[in-house]
Amino acid sequence: MKHSRLTPARLTLTLLVLSGLLLITVILSLCFGSTSYRPWQLLGNGPDAALARDVVLELRLPRTLAAIAVGGLLALAGALQQVLLRNPLADPYILGTSGGASVGALLAMLLGAGVAAVNLAAGCGALLSITLVFILARKDHSSSQARLLLTGVAIASFCGALSSLLLSLAPDGLLRGMVFWMLGDLAGARWQLALPLLLALLLLVWPLARQLNVLSQGAQTAHALGANTRKLQWLLYFVAAAATAIAVTTAGMIGFIGLIVPHALRLVLGHDQRLLLPAVALTGGTVLLAADIASRIILAPQQLPVGVITALAGVPVFLWLLQHRGVAR
Repeated sequence: MKHSRLTPARLTLTLLVLSGLLLITVILSLCFGSTSYRPWQLLGNGPDAALARDVVLELRLPRTLAAIAVGGLLALAGALQQVLLRNPLADPYILGTSGGASVGALLAMLLGAGVAAVNLAAGCGALLSITLVFILARKDHSSSQARLLLTGVAIASFCGALSSLLLSLAPDGLLRGMVFWMLGDLAGARWQLALPLLLALLLLVWPLARQLNVLSQGAQTAHALGANTRKLQWLLYFVAAAATAIAVTTAGMIGFIGLIVPHALRLVLGHDQRLLLPAVALTGGTVLLAADIASRIILAPQQLPVGVITALAGVPVFLWLLQHRGVAR
């Protein structure tokens, strides 16, 4: 698909459209849930207004902000991994980055660590797994890089086995919370760390978008054009690992957002990272928020883990991408 050249007007218009879609989804998220309370009921008086205030402001609003932050972080991590590995099928969930973060977080929980230590352990696990995938990927010089995906799947499976082992060793008091967290859930998720971190990471990598455009052509080409590829690659490792770790510690294991959102936007908007990076952050939040709304209303008043919704929708899309990835390059 041929895309028009990026201009300031096109950049501004695209981001305004995506921001509008996100705003519409936020309004829907505040209106719909497992109960029938709506935001305009806040203006009234009496017991219903008080209950509406509790539901909308204390439950739905924090959950909405957490979904925006986690979706944006996962989509940003996926976009950066796809640049790093030059593979449109790279994704924190498929390549084991989320699994590494999960193992680190579960181990810290099992040892009774605090929130800061859990986040640090998740970050170390994510960084270790993404570094391992990259080291193995550099040994593969084939055009299809099928070995890369298989390596990522193997690491993800290994991390899954380690997570199961840690769950089997967990005491009953911790087990239920750890299992539900593993399924991916936004109920009770805290946005206070995730949302500022999303903005900080985006502001860190967005000015480097031109260098990322060069790096996406290959490390040798980027080096020939004068880019400091090694420093840039390590920065991208850190940002992708940090984004994945905070997303995992905030809402658990949520798959396929980091794969589907960057890939779909690349097909529609093109490969220019100056537009793609802010676009994936906005759209990732929109997609995960829409999935969270579905998780709340499908079997209302019962709520489903949002990770189940993204997996049910993501698996067929991933299989379609595997069949058509040659077209998307």
